[in-house]
Amino acid sequence: MLFLLVDDSIGVGGVSGEVYVLYRQWYGQLTAGHFPFGDPTWQYPPGAGVVILSPALLPFLTFFQAFVGLTLAADALITVALVRAGSRPGGSAAGVWAWVGGLPLLLHLPYGRYDVLVTAPAVAALLCLRRTPRLSGALAGVGALVKVWPALALIGTPRGRTTRASWTAALGAAAALLAVLALGFSHTLDFLRQQGSRGVQIESLGGTALQLAHLLAHWPGRVVYRYGAMEFTGPYVSSVAGLALALTALAFCWLLLWRVRARRWTAATPADAALCAVLLFTVTSRVISPQYLVWLLGLAAVCLTSRQTSQRPVALLMLPAAALSALAFPTLYDQVMAGTPVGTSLMVLRNALLLAAALLSCRRLWTSTTVPSAVSGPR
Repeated sequence: MLFLLVDDSIGVGGVSGEVYVLYRQWYGQLTAGHFPFGDPTWQYPPGAGVVILSPALLPFLTFFQAFVGLTLAADALITVALVRAGSRPGGSAAGVWAWVGGLPLLLHLPYGRYDVLVTAPAVAALLCLRRTPRLSGALAGVGALVKVWPALALIGTPRGRTTRASWTAALGAAAALLAVLALGFSHTLDFLRQQGSRGVQIESLGGTALQLAHLLAHWPGRVVYRYGAMEFTGPYVSSVAGLALALTALAFCWLLLWRVRARRWTAATPADAALCAVLLFTVTSRVISPQYLVWLLGLAAVCLTSRQTSQRPVALLMLPAAALSALAFPTLYDQVMAGTPVGTSLMVLRNALLLAAALLSCRRLWTSTTVPSAVSGPR
């Protein structure tokens, strides 16, 4: 993975350029005392600034070397945490093998993005929830201020003291970090301006539908570079984007209904619910960047550390989904952008796999927690 990152010659290339150019540019702005403003590529909560500034901890290395070194350290910490979780009573080594075997399926992409650094606190939050719910909540809160989705690590916390302690700690940690960043930097919330105008990325489910329309029905839209991604423009794009937002809202409502109806919690339920929630928000998103699979692999690995998980087949589906994502970007991204039969077929396969995994995850989470144990238990 490190060799591929330095060589960066597979497919369209440019994976390491995210760190060399974009992250380094943001680093310069942050060290000047302000968050990127008026920058359509800066779409992240202010906690992301902490990650971008973190290479300053290793001043004897270049920015690129320090960033990759810290990402490797986060990868190692996740691995150690999964090993320890799998060695507990009722645990399984399948989780750590899913992580160390699954991450390289994304080729060098995980080390050229900051998603491993975001996945680490989410994994830690889930693994320490039972013993130290306040620490779990604080980790999830900090992670949420970096990239939002780690907040979903708490969606499946058992009712009562654990939920109160973890959610309160999450809110407190996020608020404290936000206050520090707001006091230390200007334009802290400028990222909000860049979210509303985002369109439909070519790798999303909606983008795949438009690709099929272009290939089979000669839909006249085209692909343009906007907001740091390749997006569709043309007729019906705004309708597809609106539908995606509506489906995201529907997914959130389903999760709330599940939480109200859930009656049985096992040690695996919080991780199972987190994987289900992130899958739902991934497949309904207007954007499905390949690095999203880093999140899903991390959560799937946590599920597999428990023999009680209901998500085993869902977690295993993340492996071929990761391999297909690496084929799409960077390996055959030129064909994906061009909407060729090969590129379109690849995206149909990857997104159909993610959609099937999300639906299966919902069904298994629902039946394992809402159906009385005498009728159906965790499988």
